[in-house]
Amino acid sequence: MAAPQSKYDDYDFPTTAPEAQPGHPGHTTPEQDEKVQQLRSELEQLGYTERLDTLTLLRFLRARKFDVALAKTMFVDTEKWRKDFNTDELVRTFEYNEKAQVFQYYPQYYHKTDKDGRPVYIEKLGKIDLNAMYKITTAERMLQNLVTEYEKLADPRLPACSRKAGKLLETCCTIMDLKGVGITSVPSVYGYVKQASAISQNYYPERLGKLYLINAPWGFSSVFNVVKGFLDPVTVNKIHVLGSGYKKDLLAQVPAENLPVEFGGSCSCAGGCELSDMGPWQESEWAKTPKWAAPKEETKTEAAVEKEIEAQEAAQPTA
Repeated sequence: MAAPQSKYDDYDFPTTAPEAQPGHPGHTTPEQDEKVQQLRSELEQLGYTERLDTLTLLRFLRARKFDVALAKTMFVDTEKWRKDFNTDELVRTFEYNEKAQVFQYYPQYYHKTDKDGRPVYIEKLGKIDLNAMYKITTAERMLQNLVTEYEKLADPRLPACSRKAGKLLETCCTIMDLKGVGITSVPSVYGYVKQASAISQNYYPERLGKLYLINAPWGFSSVFNVVKGFLDPVTVNKIHVLGSGYKKDLLAQVPAENLPVEFGGSCSCAGGCELSDMGPWQESEWAKTPKWAAPKEETKTEAAVEKEIEAQEAAQPTA
């Protein structure tokens, strides 16, 4: 069943998940609906007023196996991080003017959709050259760009994809090209990737639909077979480790016309697929202005309120 709507559920796209998976929107149990309401109520009591919509709370609950206490901790930690990182302001103002130069050494971009309608995210880890990149940008700006793109995935990318597909899409299809990655890679590369992965895992839960690790180096599959024993089976089923013969598998998930030529597809956007940002979020029929771009309501500061009170008191006639 669907969780009861709340005043926070202001959606302009489909809100029912395409597959009847437990705990997903449109397929929740009465007990799960109660946990959504419990989590929302407890967060309201702590003073939170944003990101309390049902879809968001369900993602946090699914990430913590519907343990309300753990989901609450995760949400609170996320909100603290958002404040410290200045995320709400960042998505409105950040400009990555050095993007084209940085992408020469580390391409990471969203590009069109897979056969299920989800945004495709491509990252070429093997091309990372941090020494060259740090002459162009900083680690801080790289992470700021990463976070800005996560925010844009949530809005406008996924809502536009959901409208076009006629069903709720909450995840993306990720392609990680490992060509060139090896044990000789600079340790600092792994340091950055670890930071980026932590942001994704801790603050943007339940966004991975499928992950294709292509051009995996020799021995990688053996290592992964050991690692996956410690991973959640649901997560393991989303991950596909492929060597250099990946094209058939990739084309089974991503239409050729949506997949860049370098990965076996037929797409070659003018100016390069990595800089095109092509997808339903750029198509007028499906795209809408993201909510974070709308003018913020002005709120009075305590000082302004005090001045108003003083002015009113001064204007009152004395006895």
